[in-house]
Amino acid sequence: MKAAIFYTGKFGSTKKYAYWINERTNFPVFDLKKERPDPSDYDLLILGSSIISMRPTIKKWLKAHWPAIKNKPVLLFTVSGTEPGHPDLQKWVLNSLSAEILDRVHYVPLRGRLRLEELPWWLRSMMKFAARVEKDPDVKKRMSEGFDYMDKTGVEPILDWIDDTIEKEHLEVGEPQLAW
Repeated sequence: MKAAIFYTGKFGSTKKYAYWINERTNFPVFDLKKERPDPSDYDLLILGSSIISMRPTIKKWLKAHWPAIKNKPVLLFTVSGTEPGHPDLQKWVLNSLSAEILDRVHYVPLRGRLRLEELPWWLRSMMKFAARVEKDPDVKKRMSEGFDYMDKTGVEPILDWIDDTIEKEHLEVGEPQLAW
């Protein structure tokens, strides 16, 4: 079974998770901002995406390539500051991806990192301004101070899915596999 990791991210967390998966699987890793691999060349796909402005950054790529990959085993992991299971995260993913995609992919939400000092000055300023008007104290703190929730053990459910999928050789399409 030929497999690969495709990702798109903004601040480095998604890339880090992609390479942690690579360390354990030796699957090739493709940064979709820099490379244009053909996903139809692979039997199993791991897709990684940041959530920026309430949308997965891989949304357009996934929609464009869906016809070529929809019958393959696909796992999508997203990375954000929002904890898995939070209603906002669920809403963002459900509003961004089609029901067909959500019914066929295995989904794993992960938490990322945001280092304000690494952001361009204008984005840092926007974050601090937005934090002033934010009502949720936890969100306000993350926006004004940044956060680091990176955890290498977060890839374990992904690795388990890979093992199970390779063992079965075919992912049975059925109920949505959203791991909220």
